[in-house]
Amino acid sequence: MTATADLAMVNLDSSDPAGQAAFYHRLLGWKITHSEAEYAMITSPDGTSVGFGRVDGYRPPAWPDEDSAKRYHLDLYVDDLEVAEQEFVAAGATRPQFQPGEGRWVVLLDPVGQPFCICPRPQG
Repeated sequence: MTATADLAMVNLDSSDPAGQAAFYHRLLGWKITHSEAEYAMITSPDGTSVGFGRVDGYRPPAWPDEDSAKRYHLDLYVDDLEVAEQEFVAAGATRPQFQPGEGRWVVLLDPVGQPFCICPRPQG
C-alpha cells in the first residue's frame, strides 16, 4: 500500500503550553522550538515535534476514567523505572494511585494532568 500522508507532528491540548513544553523538554531533552502562552513546541534531534496548544476551559482526562472515551497518551522509554519516576516527579509529574501495569510500566500525570507512561527500554 502506498502512503498518502506523513505524520507531521503531534499536538496536545493544554492549559499551560509553555509549562508543558518545559516539562517534556526536561524529560526528553528535546529542544524548545517555540514557547508562548498560547502555543509551545518541542522538537527532537531527528525533527519529530510535539506541540502544546492552549484550550480555554481545558480539563485533563480523569485517571482512570472508565465512563468516557479512551484518550491518547505518550509512552516514554526509560532505562530504570524507579529512577525515572523519581526524576519526573521532581520535575512536576504526579503518580496517581491507580497503576494497571503491575510493575511493567508506571502511569504518571504531567503538570496539567495529562497521563503518560514510563516503560522499560527494550534490551537488545
